[in-house]
Amino acid sequence: MEISASDVKKLREMTGAGMMDCKAALNEAGGDFEKAIEVLRKRGQKLSVKRADREAKEGVVIAQVSADKKKGVVVRLSSETDFVAKNEDFINVAKHIAQIALDKFPADLAALGALSYDGKISINDKVTDMIAAIGEKIGLEAYEKVEAPQVVSYIHMGNRAGVIVALNKAGDHLHEAGKDVAMQIAAMKPIAVNAEGVDKSVIEKEIEIGKEVARAEGKPEEMLEKIAMGKLNKFYKDNTLLQQEFVKDSKLTVDQYLKKADKDLTVTAFKHVANG
Repeated sequence: MEISASDVKKLREMTGAGMMDCKAALNEAGGDFEKAIEVLRKRGQKLSVKRADREAKEGVVIAQVSADKKKGVVVRLSSETDFVAKNEDFINVAKHIAQIALDKFPADLAALGALSYDGKISINDKVTDMIAAIGEKIGLEAYEKVEAPQVVSYIHMGNRAGVIVALNKAGDHLHEAGKDVAMQIAAMKPIAVNAEGVDKSVIEKEIEIGKEVARAEGKPEEMLEKIAMGKLNKFYKDNTLLQQEFVKDSKLTVDQYLKKADKDLTVTAFKHVANG
């Protein structure tokens, strides 16, 4: 039977084996993917499919901002071990992917993976090649982007986490404030900019939890809603960026800190990507 190029590509993506090896295995297996994988394994191929149950919690996170500071991206290239994540070649691949993301500004992770890595192969194919060469489960796991009057980036703990922050105003004098907020995000992991950005389902869940806790404490039914709303406000203070206590000065909220830098300054969006 005739084996299509798309089938060969699919098997290659599944296993990390070479194109010709995949084609030969599919021919021998009559087009059956499971049998083709067995053929490859019997020939001693190091297959990424055998690593599917492993966790790629290590890796490299790169955050980059365009020269005009109006666009920012953060990408994560994952690996199984810290040893691979610290390899200079691995880090350089992650940086190159981040630069492509910044230059092309694709819509999502799938679109990024389909872009050309070097004019010859796609980013997805480059990752597949790395799986075969390194012998670990590797993946392009995350891609986030923001666009704003000014974007500030921060890379935390030797490429283990990255943050991009969108500010509503531009100016070199605001960069330090943006960097401080990016560090705050890396440390305190807020889930949204403000209360309005919290998903409705999360709010409903927090209110229900607040009611149940109050009920278990023996509070009267007519007081449950009020108590739950109080707990919800505490949740916002702990989990939304602008209401959080500013790490560098606990007397201020993040919003108050920004207003000290510029009375109209605020964060319109942020993205935080981390290993693990």
